[in-house]
Amino acid sequence: MNTDRSSSHATSGRNSLVWLAAIIIAAVLIADQALKIWVKTHFYLGEEVKIFSWFRLMFVENNGMAFGMEIGSKLLLTVLRICLVIVLLWYIRTIGKIHCVKRGYIVCLSLIVGGALGNIIDCVFYGEIFNDPFPPKVAELFPEGGGYGSWLHGKVVDMLYFPLLSFDWPTWVPVVGGNHFIFFQPVFNLADSAITVGVLSLIFFYSKEIASPSQLRKSAKENANKTDR
Repeated sequence: MNTDRSSSHATSGRNSLVWLAAIIIAAVLIADQALKIWVKTHFYLGEEVKIFSWFRLMFVENNGMAFGMEIGSKLLLTVLRICLVIVLLWYIRTIGKIHCVKRGYIVCLSLIVGGALGNIIDCVFYGEIFNDPFPPKVAELFPEGGGYGSWLHGKVVDMLYFPLLSFDWPTWVPVVGGNHFIFFQPVFNLADSAITVGVLSLIFFYSKEIASPSQLRKSAKENANKTDR
């Protein structure tokens, strides 16, 4: 009876990690897409709204990776993102059933997957479901004339801008003298934030947890044997 109960509790705990991952991924995805669609349909490209001196909403679009970086072919980048998410989803589902896996590790991986999926949706669908009018007109969702691009060639919507510090360099400073300096300049979105938080947390708090499913299973068995002794 005790063995059956402990087995039932272990199974329930493992399933809860998978459900936790699903909830986090869904939450990130819904919040990210809701904000992007609202900005896309209420702001014209380049429009900026000042919330605080250090925080603004600025509608920009990019073809590349997080924080507006552009690396390589648009189509190749989108396909690589999709492949990465498929691998991570398989990994989360697999290790979520292993008893020794820490909840925080699953949370970090889920944030990364949710953020990646958010930007993938932009790349895959936005070219087909949004038009791209000249400012000051705003985009329409499902326009009669069709979208501005084709499948897999949509642009990623960014809007979060934090110019935390800005000043003009003194003219006597070599190279940059007289130039205006802004920190932090990149414009990003909620998906980028989720990816960044997930990656940094993995590096600083869960780097020792990163392992293949077989290694994690082996570790779980070793811990179980120690407990039995």
